[in-house]
Amino acid sequence: MIKNGSSNIDYTLFIPAMIIIISSCSYLAIEPEAGSQIVDTLFNWTTSKFGWLYLSIGLVCFFVMFILAFSRIGRIKLGREEDHPEFSKASWIAMLFCAGIGISLCNWAFIEPIYIMSSPPFGIEKGSAKAIEWGAMYPLLHWGIVPWSIYLLPAIPMAYNFYVRRIPIMKFSEVCRPILGNLVDGILGKTIDLIVILSIVGAVGTSLGLSVPLASTLINSAFGIEESFGLQMAILGVWIILIGWSVYKGLGKGIQILSNVNVGLAFLLLAIVFIAGPTIFLLNLNANSFGLFLDNFFRVNTWTSPVVHDSFPRSWTIFYWAWWIAYAPMMGIFVARISKGRTIKEFILNGVLWGSAGTCVFFAVWGGYSLHLDFNGILDVEGILNNEGIPAAVTQIVNTLPLAGAVVLPLFILLCFIFLATTVDSSAYTLALVTSKKLHVTEEPSRINRLFWTACLAFVGVGLLSVGGLKTAQTSTIIVALPMVPVIIMMILAFFKMVKEDFPDELQAKSVIFKGETEKDCVIAKV
Repeated sequence: MIKNGSSNIDYTLFIPAMIIIISSCSYLAIEPEAGSQIVDTLFNWTTSKFGWLYLSIGLVCFFVMFILAFSRIGRIKLGREEDHPEFSKASWIAMLFCAGIGISLCNWAFIEPIYIMSSPPFGIEKGSAKAIEWGAMYPLLHWGIVPWSIYLLPAIPMAYNFYVRRIPIMKFSEVCRPILGNLVDGILGKTIDLIVILSIVGAVGTSLGLSVPLASTLINSAFGIEESFGLQMAILGVWIILIGWSVYKGLGKGIQILSNVNVGLAFLLLAIVFIAGPTIFLLNLNANSFGLFLDNFFRVNTWTSPVVHDSFPRSWTIFYWAWWIAYAPMMGIFVARISKGRTIKEFILNGVLWGSAGTCVFFAVWGGYSLHLDFNGILDVEGILNNEGIPAAVTQIVNTLPLAGAVVLPLFILLCFIFLATTVDSSAYTLALVTSKKLHVTEEPSRINRLFWTACLAFVGVGLLSVGGLKTAQTSTIIVALPMVPVIIMMILAFFKMVKEDFPDELQAKSVIFKGETEKDCVIAKV
């Protein structure tokens, strides 16, 4: 069911969010240098003062997810006894994976190991064999089980509130009600939801803008079309049409289809690089990386360099943890919406393990291939990165593969288009959920709402692209992550409080009556 028209839009959130978004983009356009300086100052203050907090919340999320999966709480079903999953497990994992990673995989999987090899942690010599090993290992940390725990933890209380308690509101503030009480109906609740909206818009709008230069460089290499602002606008236009179609069609007929196609194409390109590249080297390198990661799990997850003040943890791990926290609202709401009928244990084990495994295998193969090219002098990836930037480096790496111009490069361009579309359509759908008043578990937000947020994200991308304020917006998103930390903590506490109220006898087999919107909706859930 689709909630029709605009009557279900929560304008008390919708209008303030629009004012802030338009004002921020306008200020960046008018005063890009001043805005950049303000945001950079705030970013440096945030990461220097609260780096320990970002790293701590990462480990908290990881251990909470572990406890939930392997305690009796894991048996709770995100729904009623008669509820069944809306999507097959393969499609559910595909939608979750594509929403959470998107085109970032195409940007970073090839080049993050090179960056780390050239500026390694712990005083390791640049470009050494040890630096290469750590360069291959660190993406397992930055894109692995801890980030996916941060990503997916908010989805559990959201889904519990929506599908078990049948509270027809998809808002972070509503999940915090067991802790904050009626305060969520006032300014505090609206502030929490505004932070969520701005976090999503900033993170995804920036991804949209950052992806256009990569696509234009790839198209220039594949088809010889000269790079220009007009080409970038044409690329953005095609993206918006694709995203708009997906969002208009909704979860089952749009987002699910794009995600399934996307995952199939991504793993095809993964297989091409694995087979055409140095297969044995990749296997040996990544077996070593896995052992290095296990040996240093707590060290790398807590390193802040408090004495020497090495810039590495601030530039990489702390930055990433703040970035994942900023993206967590989108993932929490979207993944909650698609997870009806799954147990908490199934949700965690499949979501965190498959999500992190899927991400890390791309870094293992694509990143390992880049290290092989650079170390053996086949392609000076580090030099290209320093002199020409990420889009040029990724394009030249892909061009080293067999049949690059005829097969691989066009497929990679297609993957970039679909990857970004699956992230942005999920985000537009999520923003529509947040700005809806009430939704039954079988309802989707209105098409007007969904299409408007698609247009809004496009506006942010175009504006940032035209004024060159992408770095500023990206940094702004990290700043938004700071107020999200107490919100995530409140959600964790609220979830345990809800479970304690609903299942007071430590999940012994029992029946709990939940009251719906009408007497007809009163049902019984069993654990």
